Amino acid sequence: MKITQDKTKNICFLVIAGILALCPVLLNSGVISSSSFVTYIGKCICFCIVAIGLDLIWGYTGILSLGHGLYFALGAYGMGMYLKLQATDGQMTDFMKTGGLKKLPLIWSLFRTLPGTIVLILVIPAGIAGILGALIFRNRIKGVYFSIISQALTWAGYSLFIALSPYTNGNVGITEIQSVFGSIRGKRHFSNMAMLFYVSLAVLIVVYFLSEKIVKSKFGKILIAIRDGENRTYFSGYKVSAYKNTIYVISAMLAAVAGALFINFNGSVTPTQMTITYSITMIIWVAVGGRGTILGPVIGALLINLCEYNLSSGVLVDIWQYIIGGLFVVMILFFKGGLMGILTEQIPAAIRKRKASKPLDKEKQELQAH
Repeated sequence: MKITQDKTKNICFLVIAGILALCPVLLNSGVISSSSFVTYIGKCICFCIVAIGLDLIWGYTGILSLGHGLYFALGAYGMGMYLKLQATDGQMTDFMKTGGLKKLPLIWSLFRTLPGTIVLILVIPAGIAGILGALIFRNRIKGVYFSIISQALTWAGYSLFIALSPYTNGNVGITEIQSVFGSIRGKRHFSNMAMLFYVSLAVLIVVYFLSEKIVKSKFGKILIAIRDGENRTYFSGYKVSAYKNTIYVISAMLAAVAGALFINFNGSVTPTQMTITYSITMIIWVAVGGRGTILGPVIGALLINLCEYNLSSGVLVDIWQYIIGGLFVVMILFFKGGLMGILTEQIPAAIRKRKASKPLDKEKQELQAH
């Protein structure tokens, strides 16, 4: 039964991926009239990637991180620095000159090439997460205490990026940049947008199946054991801190990759992306979709962001945030398994219960007849 369910989930994901893949085609054929909507779907694909990363540590390992906005923003800033240098031919930007800098900072010069940028986008978040995780998990800090520390980390990162305005442009961030393929705005740049869209979708597919492989491996089973009984796993001889730190690093890297793709669609990045609010929003995606499923966070990220896209304009513009918040509260209180829990557990259980009650009802009717 489990194998069939896993295959069903993978098929559902491929169906979702197939529907997403049709978006540029439908835009080119005129069925979808707004190119901004397809660009927004591209952003949603990036959100799916970071949601999967969060699910690996929260859903499968039981570590609630409220600081993944930092890693998302680091990936976005890294790619943004590369793209900005491409636009200025490797020269200083206007905000650096305004900030009083005389030459291109060393940290910026590291992002001159795309291969170097990709490496740094992975290495920097992995290094921060690895050091932080080693200090925290080795001292067996967990639960709400870890959540508070990760939350404080985002605030520290936010404050640092604001303070270093000559290097980061402060509150404004890195703006007015094009994607790695060039401009994606307007119909004449459709090919660039489609290329970026399909690259992002391909990354999502790879991340999904790689994550599926991780959770089904021995490593993944130990993560689940840590979630369900950390002390029991520890006394069974496993080095729990090493496993937790490893999955935390992997999750941080996925968030950074998502951020690097996101800025290509968004055209800008600001410190807002590393705030606590942004990190909590990511948690909502996972919770609504269903943690501990891989597919659930993908559905949750798509659903919540599409709801936001449609509700944040028109008559519901003033209350759409309350609607999303209410949905999150209802899911947490009554449907802890999220949408995936409803589809794979509660509905089948209700059907089985109804089928089991039918023979009893028939028996009662026969007894009454006699």
